[in-house]
Amino acid sequence: MAQIFHPSTNTISRITIFGGALLVCALLGLLMGVQRSGWHTNKDVVVNQPIQFSHKHHVGDDGIDCRYCHTTVETAAYAGIPPTKTCMNCHTQLYADSPYLEPVRASFRTGQPIIWNEVYRVPDYVYFNHSIHISKGVGCETCHGRVDEMPLVRRAASLEMQWCLDCHRNPIPNLRPRSAIFTMGWKAPVDQKEAGQKLAAAYHIRTPRDLTSCSTCHR
Repeated sequence: MAQIFHPSTNTISRITIFGGALLVCALLGLLMGVQRSGWHTNKDVVVNQPIQFSHKHHVGDDGIDCRYCHTTVETAAYAGIPPTKTCMNCHTQLYADSPYLEPVRASFRTGQPIIWNEVYRVPDYVYFNHSIHISKGVGCETCHGRVDEMPLVRRAASLEMQWCLDCHRNPIPNLRPRSAIFTMGWKAPVDQKEAGQKLAAAYHIRTPRDLTSCSTCHR
């Protein structure tokens, strides 16, 4: 009986099948890498602002507490953006004639707010509350990084679901005393595991099963 296909057809078929499978896996890996990269999440990307406000100067050099500007961070879901009047509390006296701050003075004169560009934003289908995290012992720098060292603010975390779940599954390493919530450069004690467990009990932190329930973040 005449052979229809050349003997090399079997080899070519195997190479095609396995090569195709490897190509699909490589493409999936590439897509996952792009999805988690800073190009997509904007992690470590500086966001340009209408005024190049320096947290390093105000927080790091001058020691201004986070709550002076972000007034609702302890009581509401949204931390709050300071009105121009908050800026002018200082800048009617300090650098009052600086051309650099003319947009601030113009905003104060006209009553038109400064439109800041968001650095951190979760999707609309995600519920996030600043106050509950603070009341449970999660410090600002845990999510926002060392803003006292940032001349221009960048996103210090990816805000991916996996990043949130890692903490919700095991919050103990990230817990600190409430007195240190707003402290930049806080160092965890050597016995952080034991200390974190005590804080979790004192702050009535729910179990990982409850913290990872879909309804916790998606309401």
